[in-house]
Amino acid sequence: MAYDHAEQEQLASLTAWWKQYGNLVTWALTIALAGYAAWSGWNYYQRTQSMQASQLYNELQNGVTAKDNAKVQRAASDMQERFARTGYAQMSGLVAAKSAFDAGDMKAAKAQLQWVIDKGADEEFKALAKIRLAGILLDEKAYDEGLKVLAGEFPAQFAVDVADRKGDLLMAQNKLPEARAAWQLALDKAEKKNPGRQLIQLKLDAIGAAVKAAG
Repeated sequence: MAYDHAEQEQLASLTAWWKQYGNLVTWALTIALAGYAAWSGWNYYQRTQSMQASQLYNELQNGVTAKDNAKVQRAASDMQERFARTGYAQMSGLVAAKSAFDAGDMKAAKAQLQWVIDKGADEEFKALAKIRLAGILLDEKAYDEGLKVLAGEFPAQFAVDVADRKGDLLMAQNKLPEARAAWQLALDKAEKKNPGRQLIQLKLDAIGAAVKAAG
C-alpha cells in the first residue's frame, strides 16, 4: 500500500503541475515541432529546386553542344522563370548570352546579360555580365551606354577587365588621354602572369604613338 500511496501522490502532483503548465508546454512543443517541420520542408524544397535546376541546366548545355540557340534560349527562359534564385539561373543567363552572341542575335544576348545584372544575387556573375554587355555595346558603337554599364563598384578580381574595357570604349570615342589612363590602370593592376598584360601593353604603345602623331 505504501507503494500505491506514493504513486498516487506523484500522480496527483503531476496532475496539478499539468493543470498549471500544461497549456504552456503544449504550445511550446507545437511551436518547436512546427519550426522543425518548416526547416525540414525548406531544406527539402531547396534540394528539390537545386536538383531540378541542375537537370534543366544540363538540357541547356546540350543545346550549346548542338549549337541550337533556340533550345538554349528556351531553357534559359524556363530556368529564370522557375529557379530564379538559384546559381544555375545566373550561369544560364551568361551561357545563353554567349550562345545568342555566337548566333548573331545581339538583342537576346543583351537581354540575357541584363537579366543577370538586374536579377542576379552573385556579384561575380553580375560583374562578368556587365563587362560582356559593355563589349557588345562597344561593337554597337553605344559608347556612353557602355561606360554607364561599367560605372560603380566591382569585385576586386575584375578591376583589370573593367579598366581595359573602359579604355576600349574611351579609345573608340577618340578620348586618348582618358583611354591611356584606363589602360595604364589595367596594366598596373594586372599580375605579371596575367596573359592579358601583353595586349594591354600593345594598346598603350599604340595610343602613345597616336598621341605623338597628333602632336
